[in-house]
Amino acid sequence: MSDTTGHAYYDPYDHAIDDDPYPIWKRLRDEAPLYYNERYDFYALSRFEDVEKALVDWKTFISGKGSVLEMIKQNIQMPPGSILFEDPPAHDHHRALLSRVFTPRRMTEIEPQVRDFCARSLDPLVGSGGFDFIGDLGAQMPMRTIGMLLGIPEEDQELIRDRLDEGLRLEEGVMPDLAEDGRNTLSASMEQFADYVDWRAEHPSDDLMTDLLNAEFEDVTGTIRKLTREELLNYIGLLAGAGNETTTRLIGWTGKVLAENPDQRDLLVAEPSLVPNAIEELLRYEAPSPVQARYVTHDVEYHGQTVPEGSVMLLLNASANRDERYFEEPDRFDPRRRISHHLTFGYGIHFCLGSHLARLEGRIALEEVLKRFPRWQVDWDHAVQAHTSTVRGWERLPVLTD
Repeated sequence: MSDTTGHAYYDPYDHAIDDDPYPIWKRLRDEAPLYYNERYDFYALSRFEDVEKALVDWKTFISGKGSVLEMIKQNIQMPPGSILFEDPPAHDHHRALLSRVFTPRRMTEIEPQVRDFCARSLDPLVGSGGFDFIGDLGAQMPMRTIGMLLGIPEEDQELIRDRLDEGLRLEEGVMPDLAEDGRNTLSASMEQFADYVDWRAEHPSDDLMTDLLNAEFEDVTGTIRKLTREELLNYIGLLAGAGNETTTRLIGWTGKVLAENPDQRDLLVAEPSLVPNAIEELLRYEAPSPVQARYVTHDVEYHGQTVPEGSVMLLLNASANRDERYFEEPDRFDPRRRISHHLTFGYGIHFCLGSHLARLEGRIALEEVLKRFPRWQVDWDHAVQAHTSTVRGWERLPVLTD
């Protein structure tokens, strides 16, 4: 897409661009590696080297004012405990606490339950002629998994997921007004977990909510304490939102990309050992969280231009994952590709704590789908793409099976 002068134009709130942003992102990488959008007053970096270095440089590009464009522009107050929207030293203290209860070993231990959640979703659909990668699997298994980890009763998990989904939806062509629309404010969305916290305080169990209730840590003042109620609610809300949304999008992209690459899907059926690497390639190829926003703390120069202090910088990590300067034939999906690293989970101090869980769920979902449905095609007449500020993917992705 071009503006009236013929220059490359990128608008994160334009649904037509969001449907397939890769052509415009390639133009940005080639023509405007430092891009400026006058309408919304933001800069953007799109090349792998630039995005990677900016993600690491947390002193120049801070998260404390938000990691979404409209949050920063509207000066939304970030509540304590939301590590996505914090900078050191508070970020380091809060992240260390979460790292203690969200360990890779704990994620590995839940593999049997995750596989069972997949089986519960998929077994009734065998022989039915089709299923929805989102409605029947992507919106079910991640919800049950993060609900199990947190200790939220299964009968309540779907309502929480739906509330989170509703709060993320975008109206086309406009920046969301977070201050006016209370349902989109972080504090309001966290309050739905208050009853569960009160229950777990009186009835401890072997779950992350109980761990967070009881965990002690040293805060920025040097005080040894437990999380405040507000901090705890924000931790839980962060885990619930991230645990539902990004993995759901990953599962949706798995269905679409493999339908469009049936030869690679056949390869995975024949060689299941390639599935873990295929998930890594899917994460690179279609990043569920494709854009990160940062506030610029001092003047910085890119490609001969100065980005002033106080600006907003968008880091287009999904564009970086398709950068020809770093990946050979980046627009080709290749389950055998050797990937040293991609930027889907971020980089530096904000690298996604849930990456182990996302990889686990993505791998198990693909393995279980391929066991039952080695071939499928997308029912495009009924597929619906979702549009949000934070994640990119599908709201419905029905497929027809043999």
